[in-house]
Amino acid sequence: MFSVVFCIGGVLVIIITHLLYTWWNPRCSGVLPPGSMGCPLGETLQFFAPSTSFDIPPFVKKRIQRYGPIFKTSLVGRPVIVSTDADLNYFIFQQEGQLFQSWYPDSFTEIFGRQNVVLCMGSCTRLNLFPLNIPGTAYSKCLQGRKKAMKTLKTMLQERRERPQKIETDFFDYVLEELEREDTLLTEAIALDLMFVLLFASFETTSLALTLAIKFLVDHPLAIKELTEEQEAIIRRRENPDSGLTWEEYKSMKFTFQIGKYSSWNFQKSIEGNKFKGYTIPAGWAVMVCPPAVHLNAARHTNPLDFNPWRWEVIDTNAASRNFMAFGGGMRFCVGTDFTKVQMAVFLHCLVTKYKWEAIKGGDILRTPGLQFPNCHHIHISEKEK
Repeated sequence: MFSVVFCIGGVLVIIITHLLYTWWNPRCSGVLPPGSMGCPLGETLQFFAPSTSFDIPPFVKKRIQRYGPIFKTSLVGRPVIVSTDADLNYFIFQQEGQLFQSWYPDSFTEIFGRQNVVLCMGSCTRLNLFPLNIPGTAYSKCLQGRKKAMKTLKTMLQERRERPQKIETDFFDYVLEELEREDTLLTEAIALDLMFVLLFASFETTSLALTLAIKFLVDHPLAIKELTEEQEAIIRRRENPDSGLTWEEYKSMKFTFQIGKYSSWNFQKSIEGNKFKGYTIPAGWAVMVCPPAVHLNAARHTNPLDFNPWRWEVIDTNAASRNFMAFGGGMRFCVGTDFTKVQMAVFLHCLVTKYKWEAIKGGDILRTPGLQFPNCHHIHISEKEK
């Protein structure tokens, strides 16, 4: 009996050892980037470990120091190439749809919808989600929240359809109009997914960037001074100081556009084997593009963690370049870029010309690895004396 148990145990050890060896040494016809695949769960726990610094997450920073700007790892059970290399990031964005395609873990696609998760790359990186639907977990709570939100959206859609007089008042009405066309490719399920994902895509990134701007401006009076001077100069040039902002005035806000630069991670999947700088990116492998690591690169920027809007003066922030990808690039260039910039510019214009503010409490930063404010950022706002 003992010999049978011993044999079974030996076989299991051999099988497990073989599986681990295969996992740690994936087959590749070329040279894989350096790195560690970790255990079968990969290095996921370390990737999602919280950090209280605005800097590059420790998971990425430690591996850059050890392996260089391009390295391999494993996240949520998948082999991943992580790129903090400006040239590779640019190459991937330019080749999307040909050599690469957008990809996200199943936990994200189940929540945001498989058709629309690509719109939520900023929101996705803030969620610490393992695809286990266990009551009480973040993943389970998100699924329940999605179910409730989709039920509400479906009710709203039905109410809009039953209105006797149709008036186009918001994006929902335009979606409904598209649904009722005979040649439409839009289905009700896709339409509801789209509306659900826009709740995140149209709010999360903008609100986060504005919160960062307000937090950093409080501690940098020179930046507030230049921002205020630019906005007040716009008002002084008007014939009627009480008139609203014009498009020409908006386009003249050079310094304002340099405030609140925030970028998020982007996930891609290699369609076919690609070679770059001597490394092979195997077909089917995921690639995580990390623009924040480029923006916070100490070799390129002096004191990269300092709030320094003047850093971007020599860079065209309206377009993607190798060293500036706050809004993605190539086919993945954010479709809401201009809308987001208008929102932020109008908000900052009203804020610095009409009000003054001071921080009260909160404002602590947390990366998991996306950026968030766990205790919010509370400020006191008061009108300026005229």
